[in-house]
Amino acid sequence: MRRLPIELSRGQLKVARSALFLDAHRRSECAFVSHAHGDHIARHDRTIATFATVALMRHRLGAKERGEALPADYRKPFGLGDLTLELFPAGHVLGSAQLRVTRDGVALGYSGDLCLEPTLTAEPAEVVACDVLVLESTFGLPRYVFPAKEKVLLDVRRFVDDALSRGETPVLLAYALGKAQEVLKYLGEAGYPCRAHPLVHGVNKVYQALGVALPNVSSLGPDGPARGEVVVAPPHLARSAPILRIGARRVAVLTGWAIDGRFRSRGADAAFPLSDHADFPSLLRYARATGASRVLTVHGHARELADALRREGIRAQELVEQEQLELL
Repeated sequence: MRRLPIELSRGQLKVARSALFLDAHRRSECAFVSHAHGDHIARHDRTIATFATVALMRHRLGAKERGEALPADYRKPFGLGDLTLELFPAGHVLGSAQLRVTRDGVALGYSGDLCLEPTLTAEPAEVVACDVLVLESTFGLPRYVFPAKEKVLLDVRRFVDDALSRGETPVLLAYALGKAQEVLKYLGEAGYPCRAHPLVHGVNKVYQALGVALPNVSSLGPDGPARGEVVVAPPHLARSAPILRIGARRVAVLTGWAIDGRFRSRGADAAFPLSDHADFPSLLRYARATGASRVLTVHGHARELADALRREGIRAQELVEQEQLELL
C-alpha cells in the first residue's frame, strides 16, 4: 500500500518525505505560501509563492528579509528535488495560489484558501486536476451558502447611499488584504470617493504597483473623511482613534460570517456576507471537479465537510494530527 503524500504534524502541513511545508505558520526550511494573509505567512528559509504574494509578504513582514524568495508563475511546472510543482490561481486574494505536487505518478492538489466566484481584484480560480486533494474547509457546513457577489455588493452600495443621504459617513469594515481592495474598487469605479485606513492603504499601494487600479481612493488622514466620503477599515480597528473621531457614522461588517448574524451585537449597524472563501456547495462541486479519488479536508469545519463529501459518494476524510493513512 502507498501512503498518503501529505502529513500533518504539530499543526503544520508537509509533503511526505520532503522538506516542503504548506502554509506553515512557523519558520521552516522550505514552504509554499498560498497567499499573504497573516495566518499563512512566516519568515522561512525559502519561500515558494507567486510574485504578487512575495510582494505582499514583504510589505506585511517588513523589509528585513530572513530567507530566500522563490517566486513562481501560474501554470509553469518546476522541479524541487524529486517533486514537480505547479501553481494555479485560487481566487482568494491577489496572487493567491493552489499547488499541485507530483511524485511517482501521484498528483497531490492543495487548495489553500479558495474562492470560486470571480472577484474584482484577484485572478479567477481554476480547477486543479489531481489524485489526492487537500481541501480547505473554512465554510464546510451546509448553512454557509453565500448570495451572488453582485447582489451582496449592490446591498453594500445601498447601505452606503442610505448613510450618505442621512449625512452620515459609511464605515465599511473589511480585511486589509483582499476584501478591502475589492469593495474599494467596486465603489471607486462607481464614482464614490473613498478613504482607506492607513493599514489598508499600504496594501492598496502594493496592489496598484502590481497593476490593480483603485480609482477614487486616498488614505484616511488625521482630519478624517470629508462629507460624502466612504471609509474602509480593518474590522479589528473598528474602535481605533481614526474611526472613533468620525462623528455621525454608520458601520457595516463585510464577512462571510455574516451568515451567522452575530455582528450587530458587536456595534455594527449591518453585516453583509461578502466572502473571499468558497461556500459549502462550491466546495462540494470543486472536490468533484478535480477528479480526485481521495479528498482530505483541513481547517475550519473539516470533519463535517468530509462527512458531506462521503454522502456525495466521494472518498473523504478529515486530515488529523500525525495520522498514517493509506492512499489505496
